[in-house]
Amino acid sequence: MATLQELRGLFNDSDLMEKVEAATVIAANNLLAGTPTADQKAWAAAVFSSPKVEAQKALMSVLASNSEATVLQIQDANDTAIQGNVTGVAQILADALAGV
Repeated sequence: MATLQELRGLFNDSDLMEKVEAATVIAANNLLAGTPTADQKAWAAAVFSSPKVEAQKALMSVLASNSEATVLQIQDANDTAIQGNVTGVAQILADALAGV
């Protein structure tokens, strides 16, 4: 299990951030391809307007959701796992943006 300090250090992991940024754009695009709620549309718009800002939020949420993993497990996650994790927190992020 990663320590809180180690998790905080991963906020600045540029390789992980790049992967999460791409995954965040894909997650937003996938939401829009379905029947998105107003909150999901607003989050997707925020992603497309400021992908780095929204990806940083997604990274923090993904790290919180995977706080039982080790740093090595987090850093070694493959693209499919990262995409699944970001997709899994997309609704949380949409709710947070809407203040729900």
